[in-house]
Amino acid sequence: MTADEAEALRARLNAYPPYVGAGIMITHLAEDASEIRVEMPLTDRNVNLVGTHFGGSLYAMVDPHLMILLIHRLGPEYLVWDRAASIEFVKPGRGTVSAIVRITDEEIDEIRAAATDGAKHHPKWMVAIEDEEGAAVATVLKTVYVRRRREAGA
Repeated sequence: MTADEAEALRARLNAYPPYVGAGIMITHLAEDASEIRVEMPLTDRNVNLVGTHFGGSLYAMVDPHLMILLIHRLGPEYLVWDRAASIEFVKPGRGTVSAIVRITDEEIDEIRAAATDGAKHHPKWMVAIEDEEGAAVATVLKTVYVRRRREAGA
């Protein structure tokens, strides 16, 4: 992905209505699709009944990013879907929270090796959502479905 394509995707994600509504912002999208940084300030649009970040907004800020990064990193010969997720709330979120979603070259190599023959592969990632001091507010465990696409007619 070029710098212009990365910026266009970042802008499109930042214009996504659920993100606009919750105040979620993609602050960085690496050109090589290895990393997305996201943040969300506490506002009247994402606060819960007790004055902290609404759990659904915390999850939404990291939800699609592993799938998006994998689609770009693996290319069109792979089928990629979100498969499962869980969130653990560690402490109340106040102020601005942030997360970094990262996929390493080694993880890409492992996925390609596991899915070489068309087998299903279900890699997992743990993503931390942190407060302004770097303390965990929540952790999200994501499982993604990856399979090499079958040849047409195969």
